Amino acid sequence: MASKLAGSDDFDDQFLTCPVCMLQFRDPRILPCLHTFCSGCLQEWATKQQPLECPTCRTQVSLPDQGVDGLRTNFYVNNLLDFAEAKKGAEPGVPCQVCEGNVEGSKSWCADCAILMCESCTLLHRKFPSSKDHEVTTEETLKAEEGKSKFHRKRHCEKHKKYELEFYCEICKALVCTACTVVDHRPGKDHNPVEIATVALRRKETLQGLLQDIDPRLKEIQTSVKEVERKMSNLIPSKEAATSQTEAYFDELVGLLRKRKKEILGHIDEQCRADGKALQTKREAIEFELVGLTSAQTFCQQALEHGSDVHILEVGNQVQTRVETLLTKELDLRSDWSEFQFVENTAVVDFEKEVKDLGGVKTNIDVSKCEVVVKPAVQGFQCVAELTTMNQEGRPCVTNCKAITTNMKDPSENDVPTQLQMKCGGEWEISYVPEVTGIHSLEVKVNSLQVAESPFDVQVHEKETPALTIGQKGSGVGELNGPLGVTVDKDGNIAVVERFNKRVQVFDGHKGHSLSIFAVEGEKTFGVDVDSNGMFLVTSWGKNYGIRRYSKEGNLLNTFKPDCMRDPHGITVLKDGRMVVADNKQKSCLLLQPDGSLIREIGKGQLRSPYFVSVDESRDVLFVTDNSAHKVFAFDLDGNLAFDFGGHGDSDGKMKNPHCIRVDQAGNIIVGNAGDGRVQVFGRDGTFTRKVATVEGGYASGIALTPSGNMVVACFHGHCIELYRYM
Repeated sequence: MASKLAGSDDFDDQFLTCPVCMLQFRDPRILPCLHTFCSGCLQEWATKQQPLECPTCRTQVSLPDQGVDGLRTNFYVNNLLDFAEAKKGAEPGVPCQVCEGNVEGSKSWCADCAILMCESCTLLHRKFPSSKDHEVTTEETLKAEEGKSKFHRKRHCEKHKKYELEFYCEICKALVCTACTVVDHRPGKDHNPVEIATVALRRKETLQGLLQDIDPRLKEIQTSVKEVERKMSNLIPSKEAATSQTEAYFDELVGLLRKRKKEILGHIDEQCRADGKALQTKREAIEFELVGLTSAQTFCQQALEHGSDVHILEVGNQVQTRVETLLTKELDLRSDWSEFQFVENTAVVDFEKEVKDLGGVKTNIDVSKCEVVVKPAVQGFQCVAELTTMNQEGRPCVTNCKAITTNMKDPSENDVPTQLQMKCGGEWEISYVPEVTGIHSLEVKVNSLQVAESPFDVQVHEKETPALTIGQKGSGVGELNGPLGVTVDKDGNIAVVERFNKRVQVFDGHKGHSLSIFAVEGEKTFGVDVDSNGMFLVTSWGKNYGIRRYSKEGNLLNTFKPDCMRDPHGITVLKDGRMVVADNKQKSCLLLQPDGSLIREIGKGQLRSPYFVSVDESRDVLFVTDNSAHKVFAFDLDGNLAFDFGGHGDSDGKMKNPHCIRVDQAGNIIVGNAGDGRVQVFGRDGTFTRKVATVEGGYASGIALTPSGNMVVACFHGHCIELYRYM
């Protein structure tokens, strides 16, 4: 961007405006992500956000101990501001800043004095011994195209104000002046001042190499952006085509259903007509017999009531014969018909299931490559399983929520409601709350097809039963021997210190597989924590004690062993890189800078046997377990005792040799006992809330919390780590 602006006359509008206040930069400061803002804007932004995020790219920023004032000044922007001011001052109508005259004459700019001078004052300025060597930029240079690149404000030493910064101490990584090389940075084993030009040349070569590396990466990203844009341009046409195909397909299905409906209604009409004709014929036949019998009845009755003896004798035989014939005649009086009705050859509920398979959205999802990770489940808690939808190349791929169906059954085949939520591209969270323990069945389908290994067996545990146990006694991969400090990195992996194996072992937090192992130095390894960069800090006491920082791969980076330290036990790392260590021999907690230097000692004279520490950074309160006092003490980071809680005993809220401690996101304090293995939760003020568990072996030696809401407890005598559902 700078190179682009170097030849632009409107650089001050495009480049010299703070993105926050939209005004010209005032004291511009550079964040680690290389975005620049006014110092005041960053100060105000920092008061609103913890942790601080860059207002432009949202990268999380760890400020130096001095806060915003500790950030580097953007001197390139300052130079451009100076240049803009000098160029404006050199225009006609602007007076000399020395004699306040010569409005129309040409001007020059002194980089040392930061003033604009007319020709006369410039000549005098160059004659004075104190300013004859100053760097003066002429009006011609200011107006020239390359003027900005030659325009630089001189930097002077903060300690020796009149001396310009001319050297760079490579050991201290600091810019120094000539006086500094004599006083504070004298050449020797501790200091190595080198001329700035020499170091800058090497740095420029390094940056030039980086620039060359950036170009292919930029092209790769730009190509990727174009590919995304191409796909975005195809998105609406693809939607319209799929919509058209869907409508045509289902219109055809609807047409078939309507045709079938018409056929069945026609069958009903035809059957009704046929049955009606048959019934009409039957009715006519029966009515014919009815008429004959009724007529004979009437004739016979009239003969009896009104006929004379002579008449009776004349027709009697005929009537008798007719009636007897009618009475003895065999008649089929049954209708031989029953009501017809519609028959559902396919039940609606069954058809509803089949309808779900009538078509679908074909994407690049390869169901055979989709993965489901079932996390430990506990009765009564919200539990989750994670689905990753994959494409044919085995990479996470986005699909729509309608393409995914989930179904869970408890051991009694009752439905357990599930909810589906997209976390990010291709990653989904299936949540549910099991009401009973036992093996549940979770079915997961994508595009109506079963995901590999679906349905999954989900073991739901009781509340105080570990949902997952990792490790057993031994020294092999996946085995543990005397696990102590435990921590969880940002990916949810679990790192545990093994006292007797003298190593750190990292486990997958979901299934418990061992991911990596690295040996650690020190006689008696104890605590572990991970900093914001994913580096491990491990403590050890006894012989060769200290704090050691290891890379993610387990390489030793550096060792901290300040004079104030004697017996480091538990450790916690704050977001800004500061460390708090419980020192059992010092009987105090040490608040240390990121470089290991002491800020202050906390709890001296009040603690007897501090073991583990945890900090509630929202309140700047430090909690430390005192093994001998059977208590937890709370101090502010200035070293003042806030309160304590606990006391020896077996009842709720009492403790037996409290060992490990952890503060959750809500500020609740979790404490594990070495004396009886109980793990208890206390409120922000130390009030007992609940008991979570009693661990294997009766010795809770380390506590950590996973991002998914599980509590990890190291079991020293059980030689394992247990995962309990915490929230």
